[in-house]
Amino acid sequence: MVRVGLTGGIATGKTTAGQMFVDLGCHLLESDDIAHELYQPAQPVHDSVVREFGLKVLAADGSIDRKILGEIVFNNAVLRNKLNSIVHPAIIRRQEEWLDALERRDAHAIGIVSAALMIEVGTYKNYQKLIVVSCTPEEQRRRLAERSALTSAQIEARIAAQMPLSEKMKFADYVIDNSGDLTRTRRQVEEVNSKLRQLSANTSDTRRS
Repeated sequence: MVRVGLTGGIATGKTTAGQMFVDLGCHLLESDDIAHELYQPAQPVHDSVVREFGLKVLAADGSIDRKILGEIVFNNAVLRNKLNSIVHPAIIRRQEEWLDALERRDAHAIGIVSAALMIEVGTYKNYQKLIVVSCTPEEQRRRLAERSALTSAQIEARIAAQMPLSEKMKFADYVIDNSGDLTRTRRQVEEVNSKLRQLSANTSDTRRS
């Protein structure tokens, strides 16, 4: 099986590219979906976050309000690191469990794990190949403003909280430029998928060095 990491900056189009890979027969796990589950009541991560950040981060249904939590941590690197130390170990365990289960079902599968901070926390090393989805800084800011009610200052804080795209691309085996139209993006995804299929036919279960 080929284990692939998929990452990029906020609003660069990781989800769009990920779905295109699924359409081509790859298997995809969104780490954001794992975090959503972990933030539900009765989950150990939920309880740890509430103990650390207080009841103010709770939504009406008792789950963690990610918008409120985001406002707290995006402007404070110390608190952001504290949150990551709570959440990331649990997410990584779920990722590994998912990949192992997929490999037991299909030894020739292409398993893609999408995560925003894969390079920052070092988990990109757990994958044989790394895909970085990029776009121009102008397009990134435009998309983030379009899909949210964030102010310009909040947008800049969220972008600054992540590694610059130019640095992320240095770690990539494949870069997908999602600045243009979807047809161009899909063509790049198809090219990467072909290379992953070739690797899948000949690979052993190794990790990046």
